[in-house]
Amino acid sequence: MKNTIRVARAEQRMTQQELSDKVGVSRQTINAIESGKFVPSTVLALKIAHTFEKSVEEIFSLEDED
Repeated sequence: MKNTIRVARAEQRMTQQELSDKVGVSRQTINAIESGKFVPSTVLALKIAHTFEKSVEEIFSLEDED
């Protein structure tokens, strides 16, 4: 699964720690999601998208092998 979290954070000048505090997970979890090592739960994906005022589809997308 691909994501644009890093881009969305940069647009808002938000650190991984600030995002993690807003959605209730560790900074390491945000890092793992950004790097594609961890696929978030539906609830977490919704929280992240809501934080950036975007749809889930604007933040996350499936890759061919998904």
